[in-house]
Amino acid sequence: MRSSRDGRRRRRPVLRRSDAHVGDVHRAGPLRGLAVDLGSSGARAWVPGQGLVTGGPGGWDEHARRPVRRGRIIDAESCAGLLERLADAALGARRQDSVIVLSHPVLAGREHRAQARELLAALGVSGAVVLNSASAAAACAGPPDGGPVLVVDMGAELTEVALLVDGTVVDARQTDAGLTDLEPGSMPAELARNVLDMITSMWREDQHGAVRGALRRGPVLTGGGALNGEVTDRIAGCLGAPVSIARDPSTTVVRGAALVLESVLGSAGADPAPARPVRLR
Repeated sequence: MRSSRDGRRRRRPVLRRSDAHVGDVHRAGPLRGLAVDLGSSGARAWVPGQGLVTGGPGGWDEHARRPVRRGRIIDAESCAGLLERLADAALGARRQDSVIVLSHPVLAGREHRAQARELLAALGVSGAVVLNSASAAAACAGPPDGGPVLVVDMGAELTEVALLVDGTVVDARQTDAGLTDLEPGSMPAELARNVLDMITSMWREDQHGAVRGALRRGPVLTGGGALNGEVTDRIAGCLGAPVSIARDPSTTVVRGAALVLESVLGSAGADPAPARPVRLR
């Protein structure tokens, strides 16, 4: 395990409602939108009515240094260029009637979130939402009743576990190691151990039984690691609890961001078409 970070010691929810929105959403006339997940392995984008328009490594220039590492923006200029291209393709040059939702790792620091806000503001959209990945994943694959849920996101360079209660992140752990850091032969055991260590840490500090309640339901597994049956079987066996594997785990976050986007568009008076999962060239 490289290193881990703990969201509980902040003594506050990781995401506060006042941190979620950037700017005011323009409410006159129809609105369009774009949901984006900037990951360490690539970018994924979703447009209401079209579905997944970019997915995986295709968003990054394979010959250049990747601008997002360990879930953090390290090259803002490259990220800006990618977002500009995605916005041009999905929204066109005139974006004053559009909204963008951008996800970030659940324990992304203040600097990362500020960079994300600046990147969105530069696109000239009428409104934007900066949303943590755990809330996005829960919106897509979590239980509908708002009870406690554990979201386990096993990505390329990060492994995250977040506890949500009534849709709000109340505790989170993060390990700076992911699928690309592990040898194929040892990957299932190491990845499962990292996840179990973080859940155990949460359990020890849980004062209200939320972790226990979430484990009774079974954690929701997302990210590329959830596609590995040996990983998911190890996690379920060690926890002695069922696990829920999100449909198409690699796109869970961007699809959850798209659901948040559709909610924003609906509240602003738009009538977004149902999303259809298609891939554009």
